Parts: sequence; structure tokens; C-alpha cells
Amino acid sequence: MSMTPGSKSRSSTPTVFEQQREELVREIAVVGLGQLVVLLESRQLTELTDLRRVGNEFSSVEALWSQFENFMGRPEEEKAESGVKKEELHEDHTELHEQELADERSELDG
Repeated sequence: MSMTPGSKSRSSTPTVFEQQREELVREIAVVGLGQLVVLLESRQLTELTDLRRVGNEFSSVEALWSQFENFMGRPEEEKAESGVKKEELHEDHTELHEQELADERSELDG
């Protein structure tokens, strides 16, 4: 006795897939195919909008990661030079800040 693809091999309750399929068939019959297409497109547009919103939230993370990748991809000599430049900038900034503080103190004293 061979079974055809359409015949059921079990007589138990329908699977979740079969239940969902039946629900969709009922919706198509009640609502109509045209309205169902509009409904599905609306749901899809909402999902795409939500995905875009989530994607935009990670743009700052992506930018930071790109900077990290660029830094790690540079040769060691450039990294060392960059570190020296950062130290020089920090020293310049510290000296400038100390000078500004000294100027403020002299203005207050004088």
C-alpha cells in the first residue's frame, strides 16, 4: 500500500504548520486576496522600519569599531608614532591648562 504525498500518515491532531496554514486559508477566504496582500505589505513595511531603527542605533558602535580596526591594521611604526603624537598633545594640553590657571591666579591676586 503506497502513500501519496497528499495523504496523511497519522490520524492525530494537525501540526502547528497545518494549523497556521488553515488559518491563512480562512483569512484569504474571509478578507479577500487583495486586502490580505495590503495587510502583509503593511506588516512587512513596519518590520523594515523597525529594522532600520535598530540598525541606526548601532552606527556609533560601527564607527568606533572601524577606528579600532584601522588602528590595529596599521604597521607598528605608525602606531608608535601615533602614541608619541598623543603624548605630545596631552603634554601641550596640560601645559596650556597650567598656564591658564596661573593667569587666572595672577588676575585674582593682582
